Amino acid sequence: MADRQDNVRSLTRGLKILRFVNAEGAARPAEISSALGIPRPTIYRLLRTLEEAGYIFFSASDSRARVSPRASGLGDNSAARSRLCRVAAPLILEFTDEHAWPLDISVFHDLRMIIEETTHWRSPFSVDANMAGSHLPMLRSSAGRAYLSFCDDKERQIILDLLENEADPLDQPFLQTNWVNENLKTYRKQGYATRGPKAFRPKTSSLAVPVMLENRVVGCLSIIWITSAFSMTEATSRYATKLIELSQRISLEISDDKH
Repeated sequence: MADRQDNVRSLTRGLKILRFVNAEGAARPAEISSALGIPRPTIYRLLRTLEEAGYIFFSASDSRARVSPRASGLGDNSAARSRLCRVAAPLILEFTDEHAWPLDISVFHDLRMIIEETTHWRSPFSVDANMAGSHLPMLRSSAGRAYLSFCDDKERQIILDLLENEADPLDQPFLQTNWVNENLKTYRKQGYATRGPKAFRPKTSSLAVPVMLENRVVGCLSIIWITSAFSMTEATSRYATKLIELSQRISLEISDDKH
């Protein structure tokens, strides 16, 4: 009887962990323990059990737990996000090891781009190592601009309307019809979006490309560099094609991972 009660308790706790990680997108054991009030050793043990069963995997870039595609019954968006992160994490680490500059993988949520995977902690040139989970503005970040440039017309217009209703004064220059039409069209044509230091973070610039799956944007891949290191022209010459190729590789591996 005691064994049965222990098994039920473990199952209940395991489901709580799955729900929490699914809702958060990714979480460290300490965060799960604090949020759920379950001792940390128990969290580690249950996470390992869930990992062995195929319902949890650990990020290659920062060791956070995520729900796996096998747990897709928890929600389609979560499963797609998990596939993106699982596939992209080791590839962006390889890129940063080769080129030194940090990369981010971000996804659209609640009118923001949220950084899900990053190599800032790995890069010797990062100005902020703690970027995982950070929110990026849609109109003032290269990731947001890339997403808006490649999502479908209806979604783009809804996002722009909602951003206009938010009335953030920092967004206003970029909500002008001329800016939107000219720049998003240019970004889509060239295959990548850019962001200089005046638009968002004053010490850095960035370039982003979409990660596409079945003709929809599932995330964006960004490279960030210290603005004084080189010009935007030099950055695009060095890295635009490389990022597009890496994005296409991620898309292909995500597609293969579905089957």
